[in-house]
Amino acid sequence: MSVGNRVFLQRELPDMELVKRYQRLPAANVADTMSRSCALNSEIHLISSPDRPIMAGPALTVKARPGDNLMLHKSVDMIKPGDILVIQCENSLNRAIFGSLLVNNLKEKGARGIIVDGAIRDSEEISQIEGIPVYARCTSPNGPWKNGPGEINTTIAVGGQIVRPGDIVCADQDGIVVVPQEYAEEIAAETKEKEEGEKVVLAQMLAGKFERPWVEQAMEKLKVDVKPR
Repeated sequence: MSVGNRVFLQRELPDMELVKRYQRLPAANVADTMSRSCALNSEIHLISSPDRPIMAGPALTVKARPGDNLMLHKSVDMIKPGDILVIQCENSLNRAIFGSLLVNNLKEKGARGIIVDGAIRDSEEISQIEGIPVYARCTSPNGPWKNGPGEINTTIAVGGQIVRPGDIVCADQDGIVVVPQEYAEEIAAETKEKEEGEKVVLAQMLAGKFERPWVEQAMEKLKVDVKPR
């Protein structure tokens, strides 16, 4: 039985023009379009200091045994320019899954970013590497084993969300949202429409003409007891 110990060399990738559209959409706006329920757990946070405000790209998924990065090293050989490496390692916090050497290797290969639901090390060095944002739960000086098993390009669970190979990952300083590939076009269009609507609202606010009748309507619906003091 190969389940739990397998590598798929191919995956379906989204249209890169669509990916470029997500590179201009803040994660918060994408999350709003997706009913505000599709962001990764905020414990997975930005460790590095990237030189771009928004990171977006297709997911290359890795399922690693806690504290082991054999499959992660194999994924380096498979990475395509623009990919975001997403690693499930079962919230392993006591042993780093990678350090600065692997980040530099992935940067040289053209990876757009790295997300792991566990620990990393060499955080000071990683914070200085430009052009490749790194998200993780924490840091640990303990290094990884390289024994396997694991999987590449299978469906994984990271930060409370399902991530499939080729799904579009959108991330910035606020956090990370995963967009299912088959809905990516629709979600991008709706997010852009919401952004345009927010511009109108902002203009009304700055002009002192913005009203929020829904606030009082919600208060009435809840039957809030409002008193002078």
